[in-house]
Amino acid sequence: MSVVQAVALLTVACAGTAVVLIGEPLRQILALGVYGLTLTVLFFALQAPDVALSEIVVSSLGLPLIAIAALRKIRQQERRHEQDERRG
Repeated sequence: MSVVQAVALLTVACAGTAVVLIGEPLRQILALGVYGLTLTVLFFALQAPDVALSEIVVSSLGLPLIAIAALRKIRQQERRHEQDERRG
């Protein structure tokens, strides 16, 4: 294993740990995007550019956008529910 691969692997481990330890959902989603970028670097270091390109699209762009949209929808529904309870 080369030094670049070892550093990339340690970075992925640290980023994954950060995703798990963050409690606030929005910050966790942003950390998930960073984790995807670190995985991309690891895949390039392991000489798998096709997997790295897929990883950029899926975990760095697609998954965080979908999760943010879902989080927004949940918060909108919570606000509507609170307003309905106040009205009656």
